[in-house]
Amino acid sequence: MRWRKALEIMSKVNVPHSIIATDCGSTTTKAILIEEREGEYRLAARGEAPTTVEAPAEDVTLGVRNAIAEVSELIGRPLLDGQRNLIKPYDGKQGVDMYLSTSSAGGGLQMIVAGVVRQMSAASAQKAALGAGAVVMETFAANDRRLAHEKTEIIRRLRPDMVLLAGGVDGGTKKHVTELAQLFAAADARPRLGSSYSLPVIYAGNREARAAVGEILMKKTALEFVENLRPTLETENLQPARLKIQEQFLEHVMAHAPGYPNLIAMADRPIMPTPAAVGSIIQRVADKYKANVLGVDIGGATTDVFSVFSGVYNRTVSANYGMSYSISNVLSEAGEDSVKRWVPFKISGSVLRNSLKNKMIRPTSIPYTVEDLQLEQALCREALRLSFEQHRLLATGLKGVQRQADIGAMFDQSKDDDSLVNLLALDMIIGSGGVLSHAPKRSQAALMMVDAFLPEGITRLAVDSIFMMPQLGVLGEVFPDIATSVFEKDCLVELGTCVAPVGPGRTGRTMLTGQIGDRLISLNFGDLQLIPLAGGQNVYVELQPARGFDIGAGPGQLWKGVLYGGQVGILLDGRGRRPFSLAVSEEERLQQVKRWQDTVERAH
Repeated sequence: MRWRKALEIMSKVNVPHSIIATDCGSTTTKAILIEEREGEYRLAARGEAPTTVEAPAEDVTLGVRNAIAEVSELIGRPLLDGQRNLIKPYDGKQGVDMYLSTSSAGGGLQMIVAGVVRQMSAASAQKAALGAGAVVMETFAANDRRLAHEKTEIIRRLRPDMVLLAGGVDGGTKKHVTELAQLFAAADARPRLGSSYSLPVIYAGNREARAAVGEILMKKTALEFVENLRPTLETENLQPARLKIQEQFLEHVMAHAPGYPNLIAMADRPIMPTPAAVGSIIQRVADKYKANVLGVDIGGATTDVFSVFSGVYNRTVSANYGMSYSISNVLSEAGEDSVKRWVPFKISGSVLRNSLKNKMIRPTSIPYTVEDLQLEQALCREALRLSFEQHRLLATGLKGVQRQADIGAMFDQSKDDDSLVNLLALDMIIGSGGVLSHAPKRSQAALMMVDAFLPEGITRLAVDSIFMMPQLGVLGEVFPDIATSVFEKDCLVELGTCVAPVGPGRTGRTMLTGQIGDRLISLNFGDLQLIPLAGGQNVYVELQPARGFDIGAGPGQLWKGVLYGGQVGILLDGRGRRPFSLAVSEEERLQQVKRWQDTVERAH
């Protein structure tokens, strides 16, 4: 009866039976097939192939078709015809009803943003660009102390895909924002992917200055106007600029990238930047569960961090932290000692550097030995840590649409204390990206995220099972209920819950006591314990932190509630938090790291 009712509803709203979606990444193109079966939508198959945006192919659709062909082989049903075109619609024997796609291939969307005051309009422009899925190459401001000719040279050298220009409250002075417009007119920058079309510029500043800005830029750029990002000092309005960025991304940037006109013609809906799609599904999860959520998507070239705290969404991109193309940047920024501290064996600096450079020049290679895997996972920890630190610093001040804030705080948005990211209030961490989603053991993914983010209090852990969050994000723009259902049933893998007391301590001191199910627990400072609890199960607990330690109810206060299980279980983390430190002696550190890894891997 329920199945018939579902079919009746779908027929009325013309919901497709079969949907295929791809994500064109910098290294790999992933395809997923979602189909309706007995009244519910589930993942039917997944395929992947190398991305083909670079020479000699220079046509992203070749990789897309290869990934779809793999899906076709797995399900034993033709999806492509003799000319390798998608067969549509689904007739019960072949084809699909709808094709959707996201993309970050070719470096994704690369932007320059500019505003009058760095801590105000320029910061808002940066947030708008990041939220739309862009990599912000450079931020300019009238008060950034660089000379005009220096800024001009930087703009010409960077060759962005797009520029977002903001500044001035509505009705305020027009002088400084028109000077910024003159700066970009003088630079006469050419777009990254072509010299035959004008650079897209979006103006989201003082509405009274539109005429003056238009007179300066209209003849030299593809200028578009949207509502002011900062109509008053106390408010910001990011959504119009974000929507316009994504529209311009499709019309200008994608249309000139290798093979993308063919991809645009294939897709039944606008192509979304991969980060924007992942951010969309993170927001849907946070909204559905009314939870504070932290998400991360670590790729070959970049790492994106997403957070939703009290309904406020933030996204940052670390353009130089990735696991293949930019893996050497992670080593350079973190330092050899920071990477080696997570490796449970002795390794020289030269071997470490050579291993990472091999990965950089062979980005599609996978670890061959256990030692290679442990080294890659050590780099992952540092890439995640660096990206998260950047996110905490940038997720400050005004956020969202028409959100009120204290004016005085706008001029000091760099303090970590001002961050909206509150780890004690964090409910869930969701990891995505090849190194997390494809880790040989789920326990390895859990420990990588815990070591990198150092969650505090009570935090659920989960990963994207097969790296399909981008595709579900773009699907959610069309059919949100289908995307959320598939996300919960086929995408999200519950790893368990991390319990991490926060407070100063010394090795061996008792931090936490209590009862989890029928088991009495006692956690000492420096220890890591694992209590098995399968996915789908939960247990009521009463946990008593020692004096000076907090797990969410306050220092020394009893915490009562439910802990959720998963493929790893309940992880009691007594290793301390900020500052987090390992043993000084190399022998002790090696034993320490190996003991922690062995403890967590008992889940398998």
